[in-house]
Amino acid sequence: MAVVTFDRVSKYFHLHAGQMLLRDRVRHVLRPSPPERFYALRGVSFAVERGESLGIVGSNGAGKSTLLNIATSVSRPNEGKVTVDGRVAALLELGSGFHPDLTGAENVRIYAALLGLSRAKVRQRFDRIVGFSGIGDFIDEPLRTYSSGMMMRLAFSVAINVEPDVLIIDEVLGVGDQDFFAKCFERILEFRRAGKTILCVSHGLKTLENLCDRGLWLDRGRVMKAG
Repeated sequence: MAVVTFDRVSKYFHLHAGQMLLRDRVRHVLRPSPPERFYALRGVSFAVERGESLGIVGSNGAGKSTLLNIATSVSRPNEGKVTVDGRVAALLELGSGFHPDLTGAENVRIYAALLGLSRAKVRQRFDRIVGFSGIGDFIDEPLRTYSSGMMMRLAFSVAINVEPDVLIIDEVLGVGDQDFFAKCFERILEFRRAGKTILCVSHGLKTLENLCDRGLWLDRGRVMKAG
């Protein structure tokens, strides 16, 4: 049974001409022309079965992050249909909901709520989240006193403990030191062994070989090959 389905999905953005002379602006107002479109994705179709891990590869600008943003409902497609069945946790912009003037503990509760956990579930998993991050001695300090690595560790710990049906990863496996990376990777493998569905974008081909069942190659917004 497919958990994630993209059916002829396209996503485009309007290109802006930038600075124009006054006469050009007047001409544009009087005789407007349709704005030029840039297609980040064009006619993308694929399906990911329950328990399957899909690696998405391609050069910078190929449309990988746009695809993940659509899968997480951060962005909507202009054409086509997307279906995602189950709770989604996305390891994309880690710490995007953090506030520097709040303590680490307060940010954990807010970030977990943004990822869909109830207040009761946050209380239940709080110690597990802090323990996984390894920064318990600083959890009641303001976030502005944290290093960037500490913030990323805390954000990753929250996201990984949401216990989703679908885990979406975009180039965040380099957080922390080597020991923390190993712990994060093992936690992701636990999701895979538990039959969860994973979508992963990475330029680290060895990581994708170890984590994913098959791959999807994007180039200039199009699927070039899958398998």
